[in-house]
Amino acid sequence: MTRAELALHGVASDAPVRRPDGAGPSDDGHVLVDGANAALPTNPASTYRVRDGRVWLGEEDTGLTLTAVHRPRFYDLTTADGIPYEHIARLHGADVLATTVVQTCIRYAESDRCRFCTIEESLRSGATVAAKTPAQLAEVAEAAVRLDGIKQMVMTTGTTTGADRGARNLVRSVRAVLRAVPDLPIQVQCEPPRDLAWIRALHDAGATAIGIHAESLDEEVRRRWMPGKSTVPLAEYRAAWDEAVRVFGANRVSTYLLVGLGEDPDELIAGAGELIGRGVYPFVVPFRPMRGTLAARDGVPAPDAELLRYVTEAVAAKLRAAGMRGADQQAGCAACGACSVLPAAGG
Repeated sequence: MTRAELALHGVASDAPVRRPDGAGPSDDGHVLVDGANAALPTNPASTYRVRDGRVWLGEEDTGLTLTAVHRPRFYDLTTADGIPYEHIARLHGADVLATTVVQTCIRYAESDRCRFCTIEESLRSGATVAAKTPAQLAEVAEAAVRLDGIKQMVMTTGTTTGADRGARNLVRSVRAVLRAVPDLPIQVQCEPPRDLAWIRALHDAGATAIGIHAESLDEEVRRRWMPGKSTVPLAEYRAAWDEAVRVFGANRVSTYLLVGLGEDPDELIAGAGELIGRGVYPFVVPFRPMRGTLAARDGVPAPDAELLRYVTEAVAAKLRAAGMRGADQQAGCAACGACSVLPAAGG
């Protein structure tokens, strides 16, 4: 329960490594809680404080330790054409390199946009570049591994207009990075390609794992929260998940499920169980109204901590029963675990 409250309400402490805006679920500070990656809001109004490396609720020691992730050395470097490495890829947690290869999305018009996403806001703020070249990604990855001990990499992308929906750029990027750092585990993330042959192409390029993110399995929730993305039927997602499991293997495929979008919690848990049965890891993450999102603009609140605890514990129990751990994916959001409470619940 304490981890659920921290995930939603954060701590009254600053963090040197933050991730403002972007395609992910939060603009939180990156820390280690009991030695594990965690992305927590840095919230001056939080009732949780950090003293002497421990998390306190008022005068009560919660028993959790918290240490900030240090600013990585590769952030001090720039490419030959003057682009800061930090604008090409960012540190997540203590040892994960993450990048959005294409920082634009065909679904970013307000009528189509996912209400929890700010993929183009970091571009508008000047914190990144629109498209990262394979050569740039390889250069940054090599430096991040050499200087900061990066252990895995995540490559996501905004959706593009082609039948690959962004997979083509990911294939080229994975190949380039692995030429520079041959043993680096990489997770790729994209919408279900209209041509499922791209899933094999991503695997053959050297990707270790793949995320195909639906965020919800409830059609009404999808239409309300993801008006553009919901035009891709869940049947396409299921076909892509099944092909990805066939190609990458069980528990090398994942999807986000967001808690707090209005989906019935027991139906969400049941849907997670269906995914586990397919060999797909349901990465359960709390919705948080990130600055710049349509949801934050409209005043949509984060879910209750008790709801997050209930869903997370139930899904974690299903994962344990199936012998699936996020860490076993080797690369990706589930392997990092920072944005979820699942690792603390044993998932």
